[in-house]
Amino acid sequence: MTEFAGPLIGSSHRPRAWRFRSLLWIPIAIGSILFQVYTPQFISYLSFLEAPLLVTVHYALTRREPVHGLLAGCAIGLAQDAFSHNPIGLFGIAKTLAGYLAGNLSQRVNVDNFVIRFLAGFTFFFFHQFLYWALASALLAQKLAMDPVQTLVMSVLNALVAVPLFSALDKL
Repeated sequence: MTEFAGPLIGSSHRPRAWRFRSLLWIPIAIGSILFQVYTPQFISYLSFLEAPLLVTVHYALTRREPVHGLLAGCAIGLAQDAFSHNPIGLFGIAKTLAGYLAGNLSQRVNVDNFVIRFLAGFTFFFFHQFLYWALASALLAQKLAMDPVQTLVMSVLNALVAVPLFSALDKL
């Protein structure tokens, strides 16, 4: 583990920047993608959960480096694109930007707080959904429905799942 050297808002101590073993992180990322692909087929009410995004955001927040968040988002997003019926690149771009912004946020704010993690889960899910919709509309001329109320509800649900998921991933 290394210490982070940088100013943080609302923090009197320096948070830890975690080093992940790639042998542990890779199965977690693959598991989240497989969860996203196969769970809605068997348990339809879990289709709101965006597990690959939550894993990307957690990795970027705990690594505290925007480039690592960007690379994780790119890898997870492109792998998710490979399993989806959509053109390759939409999830990749959306998760790349979300990972970069989460890594950038973690350099400025102490993200070990549950409230901050909830807000990060909420914000990054909403951002991811909006960016995906904008990319599909602008680049592919697809007419996707973007219901703001439904997106807000799904953002809250993903944020509620993010807090215990981040705590569980911290223990690994």
